Amino acid sequence: MLASIREQFETIFREDPAAKSRLEIVLCYPGFHAILLHRLAHRLYNSGLPIVPRFISQISRLFTGIEIHPGAQIGRRFFIDHGMGVVIGETTVIGDDCLLYQGVTLGGTGKERGKRHPSLGNHVVVGTGAKVLGNIFIGDNSKIGAGSVVIHEVPAHSTVVGIPGRVVRRGGCTDSDMLEHAQLPDPEAQEKAELRNRIEHLEEQVRTLIEERVPTRRP
Repeated sequence: MLASIREQFETIFREDPAAKSRLEIVLCYPGFHAILLHRLAHRLYNSGLPIVPRFISQISRLFTGIEIHPGAQIGRRFFIDHGMGVVIGETTVIGDDCLLYQGVTLGGTGKERGKRHPSLGNHVVVGTGAKVLGNIFIGDNSKIGAGSVVIHEVPAHSTVVGIPGRVVRRGGCTDSDMLEHAQLPDPEAQEKAELRNRIEHLEEQVRTLIEERVPTRRP
């Protein structure tokens, strides 16, 4: 447990430039509290102890605003930045070195049973307010843009944005903190621009046809 706490300190210092000291993290970081409480609840959940793991997760939710089902499997060096409104479902599987921002949901799509929540590979970043839903896999080193809704599998080394989420970039860096929202492509804006250009081109063609068929009147 002490090794896990030490590793969590190191992760927060690496991912959050605002972190200044261990005391500040202990007192002021709800993501730190939520992860440690989840580690305890998950261990009790795996031991078959009834009720208590869920009670611990609800106490954690009350004090941190982060809801993690004790059945969720979370890898090492996991970090939730700010964290308010984060929801992680029972059958979620999260790899190592993953980063979630506030308002993220790793949830299901209905009342199906069995594996019904997403699985994240290693070094996955999920941006603010994004929803990753259903039994899908998000490949290693992938980035989910803020506000996206992802309901399909995502290949490794991909960047996904939009509703529904679409892969707009493949390959590139593998650092877990390189989700530059200001530099992400906007597929909806690109489609609108293409439609606008197409409409202008068609209007120009129509004007040309009209001018060719209707002779100009002379006084």
